[in-house]
Amino acid sequence: MTPGPRTHVRAGPGPRPGGVRGPADRARSGPRSTAGSRPGTGRDPAPDTGAAAVHWVAMAVLLWTVALAAVLAATARFDRDRAGTAADLAALAAASVAVHGRDTACERARLTAEANGASLDTCEITGHTAEVVVAVPSVLDLSVSAGSRAGPVHGALPEEAP
Repeated sequence: MTPGPRTHVRAGPGPRPGGVRGPADRARSGPRSTAGSRPGTGRDPAPDTGAAAVHWVAMAVLLWTVALAAVLAATARFDRDRAGTAADLAALAAASVAVHGRDTACERARLTAEANGASLDTCEITGHTAEVVVAVPSVLDLSVSAGSRAGPVHGALPEEAP
């Protein structure tokens, strides 16, 4: 007798190649339940049915959370930079007219801060040096403050030796 094209020798118990189950395999696995099986197949559904959907939803929530955190951090940084720029410009504007008195210098600082979308909180003039603090409204429902000081350069650097 010559072997046919589907002859296969198995070594020991276990499922057959290709997932085909024989009568002995079915006897070892016990009775089969048809509750929850797909109609007409006679097979049980995979035990992890729907698990991939839960994982994808969890990954989507994680991705959106990370994206939201990145947007909020970028917004806070942008607001801080905007407040710093407004403070620097207001201090320079006040220092440029500090020789004309405190009222003139602080008025120039206020106008410059408002032109940059900020409000002037404090303005101190000491000699020719101006110190200002401005506040910028943020989209995050906060107010971001920044301070700056500006004045003449002379006297700030050590004299050079001849």
